[in-house]
Amino acid sequence: MSNWPITVTQPFLPPLEEFTPYLREIWQTHRLTNAGPFHRRLETALAEYLGVEHIALLANGTLALLMALKALGLSGEIITTPFSFVATTHALWWSGITPVFADIDPSSLNIDPEAVEAAITPHTTAILPVHVYGRPCDVGAIQRIADAHGLKVIYDAAHAFAVRDSGGGITRHGNLSVLSFHATKVFTTFEGGAIVCPDARTKQQIDLLKNFGVADEVTVLAAGINGKMNELQAAFGLLQLQHVDTAIRRRREIDAFYRRALESVPGIDCPPLPPDIVWNHAYFPILVQPDYPLSRDGLYHRLRERDVHARRYFYPLISEFPMYRGLSSAAPARLPMARDVAKKVLCLPIYPALGLEDVTEIVDVIAGIG
Repeated sequence: MSNWPITVTQPFLPPLEEFTPYLREIWQTHRLTNAGPFHRRLETALAEYLGVEHIALLANGTLALLMALKALGLSGEIITTPFSFVATTHALWWSGITPVFADIDPSSLNIDPEAVEAAITPHTTAILPVHVYGRPCDVGAIQRIADAHGLKVIYDAAHAFAVRDSGGGITRHGNLSVLSFHATKVFTTFEGGAIVCPDARTKQQIDLLKNFGVADEVTVLAAGINGKMNELQAAFGLLQLQHVDTAIRRRREIDAFYRRALESVPGIDCPPLPPDIVWNHAYFPILVQPDYPLSRDGLYHRLRERDVHARRYFYPLISEFPMYRGLSSAAPARLPMARDVAKKVLCLPIYPALGLEDVTEIVDVIAGIG
């Protein structure tokens, strides 16, 4: 096996010489931040690539979540999933909003619409679902619930870059969709994020909030924050965008290889690909069932012994962390499906530079235990 750790995901890094002209242009223009030319070009390019009209870039995905909540003026309670990265719920906490956890659908691994509806109270103002691993939520059911109860919907689409359903890009759903361009994502700007906006007015509001609320040299219109993406991030994003389709094709090949190789291994389940979806293959989760010779944690440690850095992603549930476990919605009895999946899930390495010989050895470790 390779003599370096085989991690869950790594950014696709184009040759350094491709980035040099971008750096030279930044140095020549002396524009490092504040909606410079690369920032504007990346917003235009991403809107075209994703098939949306308006997108606002931010310094990272967490700030994008915070800005989305602020832009919609949300408060009270927001229903969300416990099966996600903590940034989803932390954004609520930082905004003075009470998270209300709803259980997940064990087949999609996303928030269960029936559990969402059961969790609505007079204090509920919105739903914050997550497209887990890039697998789309039941957007139709969620929107029907939101419409029936007068709720807003913000999608945490951190994993869902370039994912499309039969009607187009998945980020068109909800009032707002939030993307992350962190270094581990399919598309990266080192750090970075974005909000897909439904109209120019909403984008203008977010652009104001992310720049301290400053309208001009002498005018401040809102209590904003510094959420701007700088020119180096934007330039790297423009370069990444030229290669992202190739990177996704490579991920698709690795995904297919894993599926073929693991389908006959007893006790290892690969959640099926969502039907009628153009998926980005951002992650490769498996579920370690009771009939497998090792527990999930046992397999995790066996892979780590071989320098394969699989991740128990997402474990523990967000609802089990100290700042949230006291919430009534965090009670284990209310989240049986999420708890079961969190005990079984293991994400195997998947990234464009991962060689098939390494994938074969990873599979051999998993299949050879018995």
